[in-house]
Amino acid sequence: MYKTIVIGTGPAGLTAAIYLARANLNPLVIEGPEPGGQLTTTTEVENFPGFPEGIMGPELMANMRKQAERFGAEFRTGWINSVDTSKRPFTLSLEGGETLQAETLIISTGASAKYLGIPGERDNVGRGVSTCATCDGFFFRGKKIIVVGGGDSAMEEANFLTRFASEVVLVHRRAELRASKIMQDRARENPKITWMLNRTPLEVHATGMGVTGLKVLNNETGKEEVIETQGLFVAIGHTPNTKFLGGQIETDEIGYIKVKPGTSETNVPGIFACGDVQDNRYRQAITAAGSGCMAALDCEKFLEGSAVHDWSATLS
Repeated sequence: MYKTIVIGTGPAGLTAAIYLARANLNPLVIEGPEPGGQLTTTTEVENFPGFPEGIMGPELMANMRKQAERFGAEFRTGWINSVDTSKRPFTLSLEGGETLQAETLIISTGASAKYLGIPGERDNVGRGVSTCATCDGFFFRGKKIIVVGGGDSAMEEANFLTRFASEVVLVHRRAELRASKIMQDRARENPKITWMLNRTPLEVHATGMGVTGLKVLNNETGKEEVIETQGLFVAIGHTPNTKFLGGQIETDEIGYIKVKPGTSETNVPGIFACGDVQDNRYRQAITAAGSGCMAALDCEKFLEGSAVHDWSATLS
């Protein structure tokens, strides 16, 4: 039995763990198969406050974990199959048959970027392939880059990247875009964006120095083409990691957890959400960390208000 369990070890989960540990709540942090979240696939992080020369993503996450451990947070690696939120204490069922119980939960399982699933793509993440224009656009100053996608996110990222790139080529497998008219109009009015629609991505070309091109199938002619590029931004959406909750916590139509505005509170008292699992707009390391702080403070206040017995005698 634990006072609180944090599920996920990205910037949100680790920040929550730091605050909870410093409050002597002895949190247990469950990390899945990708400890550290999406930042572990990022090379240099230059927009996290406090690092004027930048810091490598994996190093930043390792430092945050050490900080949480320093104050007494406990870490355990495991895959959570399901959570019973029907009553407190909440019960977590882990792969292998183990169960854990907690009076409160903080869910910080993030959202996974969708990839194209083509050869050369995942091998070059951080070496020219990215899923975050805000994070990595600066590194492509003066370069020709490709954005793949046809929705609002792709239009927004393409427009943003024109601040840095010499040319942005927008590639989409269909002739028609899914983006709203206003977003399409903004992109089409941008002179630095060129269009290659009705083309299906087939393979990312790269050398040891990074990405060099994207092979596509021209759906109109049936012929394969190679678009030269120095960077590839995949903007086809994200999938919030909430499947394990089994629909017990209220989400939007995509699966992002809904929280009470201005808080980290979900529709289930005692369960809080932070980071990208509840944020489909900003998805930045610093906003995730800030929401992790909010979740920890909300959780601490909740435990203080519901302490009807001696925690130290019944909880570890």
